[in-house]
Amino acid sequence: MAKEFDAICQDYRAMVYRYVYRLCRNESLADEVTQETFYRAMSAWPKFRGDSSPATWLCSIARKVYCSMLRRPQPLPLEAAENARGPDIAEALVESDRQMAAQRLLHRLPEPYREVFTLRTFCDLSHRQIGELFEKSETWARVTYFRARQMLQEAMKEADEE
Repeated sequence: MAKEFDAICQDYRAMVYRYVYRLCRNESLADEVTQETFYRAMSAWPKFRGDSSPATWLCSIARKVYCSMLRRPQPLPLEAAENARGPDIAEALVESDRQMAAQRLLHRLPEPYREVFTLRTFCDLSHRQIGELFEKSETWARVTYFRARQMLQEAMKEADEE
C-alpha cells in the first residue's frame, strides 16, 4: 500500500504543483500547498475508492487546501517583507508581450472559467477529470472550457484593437 502511494506521489507531484501554481502564481505557496496536499492524501489513501482518477482526486485535495489557506490570515514576518523580491525582470523580458497579455486576461476570467481553462490547458486534465473535480458532468466541463476559450479570444481581439 505504501509503495503504491509512493508511486502516485512520483507520478503526480509535478502535475499537482503546476495546478496549484496556476491558481496562486506564487512558488513558495505552491510548494506549501503541494506538500500539504500529499500529506492529506497520504492520510486519506486507505479511504481512496478509485471513483475518480488519482489526478482528479489529488487536484480536488489541492484545491481544498489552497482555499483553506486563503481563508486563514497569514501575517508576513518582517524579515520576509524585507527580503521579498518583485517579479524577475529577466523572466519578464523573455516573455513576449502577447503571452503576458494573455496571462493577464486569463486571470481576469471569472471562476470557474479560469480554473477549468487552466486545468485543461496547463495540467492536461481531460474534460471528464475536470467534471469529476467540480462534481459536475463531462459536458459541463466541455462547455465551460469552450466558453472560457471564447472569452479569452474575444478579450485578446479587443486588446489587439486598442
